[in-house]
Amino acid sequence: MAEVLFEISKDHLETGLRGYPVGYCVTSSVDPQKGLFYVGKPVVEFADKEPEEVIYNLYTGHAGSANEVAAFTQDLRKRAECSPALLDYIRKLPREGSPMKLFSASLLLCGMLESTGNYREDCLNIIAKVPIIAATVINHHAGWGGERISKPELGYIENFTQLLNLPGGQTPELNRIFKLFNILHYDHGGGNLSTFVGKAVASGHEDMYGSLTAAMCGLAGSKHGKANQDALELVKQVQLELGSKATLAKLKESVKARLENKDLIYGFGHAVLRVEDPRATVLYKLAGELYPANPMVKIANLMREGVSKVLSSKDKISNPYPNVDAISGTLLTAAGFPYPEYYTILFGLSRVVGISIQIVYERCEARDGKGTPIVRPKYYYKVR
Repeated sequence: MAEVLFEISKDHLETGLRGYPVGYCVTSSVDPQKGLFYVGKPVVEFADKEPEEVIYNLYTGHAGSANEVAAFTQDLRKRAECSPALLDYIRKLPREGSPMKLFSASLLLCGMLESTGNYREDCLNIIAKVPIIAATVINHHAGWGGERISKPELGYIENFTQLLNLPGGQTPELNRIFKLFNILHYDHGGGNLSTFVGKAVASGHEDMYGSLTAAMCGLAGSKHGKANQDALELVKQVQLELGSKATLAKLKESVKARLENKDLIYGFGHAVLRVEDPRATVLYKLAGELYPANPMVKIANLMREGVSKVLSSKDKISNPYPNVDAISGTLLTAAGFPYPEYYTILFGLSRVVGISIQIVYERCEARDGKGTPIVRPKYYYKVR
């Protein structure tokens, strides 16, 4: 590859490193016009596959044969066991505050009790264990009580779903929605905040669990993983404001008023994409098939059209289209999981997969096996 030199000016500073190439990502990429790709294939091609098959593809870099995926699945199921001590410690964590803090703390506890110190082994171990950890955290934080027995033989997400002690029981569609959400959120290039933070911490030779803990703290913010909660809250507010007789015209006026008030419109726009997020397209389609009469789905579909039209009229907005957050929370609610405070944990449950695999590459494979050096960007001194 030819060497590319950058001339640094003040305009390049304090921009969050946006757009600066710093390395390679072997799992996924994001094209502004085509969306997210997993190992060279559009993410929508993976939407109907089983999680274990997709994880195998991301972990190895290629699609596996039926026998290879079956063997990989069995290996994950053997690893899908958390010690009683770990689960006991998780249930002793304080329930106050954000559940993402409990999730992050649980990953750190897992590392304290169960880390092997080997990035490859811990990558597969945490991928296998994280559905159990996530379900335990949600049950504990929600106060739903009861201890269900882990059954990894049911399937990767099936086990997570059956571990949840949902007060009203589970709808027939819930596991399907969880599975699709899980697959669509595994990875998103190498430079998003949570992934970059996790790899940066690992560059100092912190173990897999500490690195993922840092990554999940990055994911918890409102401009990253928490955006799905905020996007759902916006749908609820618009539904309450416009009622059952909402029209496109009324919706557009509501959006204009919010923009004039300098309110953020969560669920629209993207740092890289310049089209509707293909992941959102998949979720909109499924929402229309399963819940066409659901009031929130109707509002979300109205916003899909109306918000984009209003935003596209603004000169400084480069992408007025829906991202995955615009519909994911609405679909989860319609499917019988109306608990937005846990949507970022669902995001983390997915993203642990991609981040841990990227950490393995940077620690064990990059630079002919030497690994990437410790992250150390240059800062200039400035008088305040």
